[in-house]
Amino acid sequence: MNELISESIFYEIAILLSVAAAIGLIGHMLRQPLIVSFIVVGIVAGPSVLDLIRSDESVGVLAQLGIALLLFLVGIKLDIKLIQSLGPVSLLTGLGQVIFTSFFGFFIALGLGFDPITSVYIAVALTFSSTIIIVKLLSDKREIDSLHGRIALGFLIVQDIVVVFAMIALSALGVGGQEDAGWQEVLMVLAAGVVMVVVVVLFIRFAATPLTAMLAGSPELLITFSIAMAAAFAAVGDMFGVGKELGGLLAGVALASTPYRDAISARLAPLRDFLLLFFFVALGSQLDLSLIGENIPAALVFSAFVLIGNPLIVMVIMGVMGYRKRTGFLAGLTVAQISEFSLIFMAMGLTIGHVSDQALGLVTLVGLITIGASTYMITYSHRLYPLLEPVLGIFERKQLQPAENGEADNAKGRYDVVLLGLGRYGGAIAQRLVKNDISALGADFNPSAVRTWRERGLDAIYGDLSDQEFLTHLPLRGVRWVISTATDRETGVALEDSRIAMIKTLRKFGYNGKIAVTSQHGTRMDELIEAGADLVLQPFQDAADRAVDLISGRSDLNIERLEPVEDAEEQKDIPE
Repeated sequence: MNELISESIFYEIAILLSVAAAIGLIGHMLRQPLIVSFIVVGIVAGPSVLDLIRSDESVGVLAQLGIALLLFLVGIKLDIKLIQSLGPVSLLTGLGQVIFTSFFGFFIALGLGFDPITSVYIAVALTFSSTIIIVKLLSDKREIDSLHGRIALGFLIVQDIVVVFAMIALSALGVGGQEDAGWQEVLMVLAAGVVMVVVVVLFIRFAATPLTAMLAGSPELLITFSIAMAAAFAAVGDMFGVGKELGGLLAGVALASTPYRDAISARLAPLRDFLLLFFFVALGSQLDLSLIGENIPAALVFSAFVLIGNPLIVMVIMGVMGYRKRTGFLAGLTVAQISEFSLIFMAMGLTIGHVSDQALGLVTLVGLITIGASTYMITYSHRLYPLLEPVLGIFERKQLQPAENGEADNAKGRYDVVLLGLGRYGGAIAQRLVKNDISALGADFNPSAVRTWRERGLDAIYGDLSDQEFLTHLPLRGVRWVISTATDRETGVALEDSRIAMIKTLRKFGYNGKIAVTSQHGTRMDELIEAGADLVLQPFQDAADRAVDLISGRSDLNIERLEPVEDAEEQKDIPE
């Protein structure tokens, strides 16, 4: 095989992609993020295992383009308005976690025998969490708009900003650290960086929006232009010494204020993932498995520090700021891993000559452990929380944030119906209840939905049906119906199971009224009824029955139409 792949880079790439697909399938079956599979592919394809890499230069070019595109997609999310909208909890939690992790990580590294420079690199690398992985996991669980999800996105943005400054500092150190580099070279690099920033500011001010609006007429051309921007800025940054990474980042910032940034980001994400494969392959070619083996004790220490220490500092800060222990716990789990940027940061240090292969291998191993473990922790967070709840009370203050106060501050009296879920379906039900003079209290895990319905005059509180503590504090005296409109899909805890748990919790604490739950596909209806549900709502089936009644004349066509309910607008800001 080695003779075959040495004859053509095409054969080499084909074999690499086949290995990546096979390992990716195994990772998917184990419910692991793609980045874990890519790291494993890099190690397997490296010289310590299969030794598949022959075209180092070609693979390196693809890897560099992947990094430039990754930084471009980070930059395209750093809109000034978004940064300005960060709430205190996101800012303080993000900065607190970064300071805590880097400070204690540095002394742990020193204690394990690493030199000061290597300790600084390792400490900084441990501070980054993977936005790609967290957004994917929270989206799959439909928790991206929950209170803890929005707070997590906020401090991930803070981390991204720290990444920017860390890479700028590293680029400057790389130039200043060269033996033949004088003050003139350093000043020239700084001047080049200033010029690039000025060009970006002018581009944003005068050209970004009109140019992308013109290009948007051809989506393919818009994407080609975006890739060209990322590659060109990366090349210019490398040419003038500020680095490909910073160049790619500035290219993204140049398009961050345009109305097409989300479309660009969505279309380029698969290409980014594809090209990042070659970064991890190139990374794997530099790793020696014997060195990784020597790092196992240190990797276990650092992994325990990241898996336990990072969530703890988040829970402490959020507890002090008045958030419930459950909110702090769910948000804290999102920082229990390191990021692909950690590996990029260490690889930059290796290139500059500040760290050794051993340090890179150590951080790679920590990445495998923490990403793999935290994925399960986040996926099964709703099962993990009840096990740890008895010891989490120290992270909760008596005086809570308004969004966490629930019944005490927001429920104004007795209600006929408590409606759990204020999305399209739940919102439509709420409208019709109010129209028929039926008093209702709405609840949702999305703070934006709660705010929207309060503005419309409906009593609404923040809460999650999977939170037993929230359910036990509902004002259920005199309530005739509790209705859950949550959809069928949820990872971590099967939603049918969470609804059954909700039913059992309500009955356990003395609620004797009727309970209705929603099932879009009608699955496991018998179990829901057996658990105590009085009614199983099937939105699609019920709508079809209604449509047939209207078409067949069995129902009056001249009925009053209410304004359609839209999902709460996806906010770009993070709630305070």
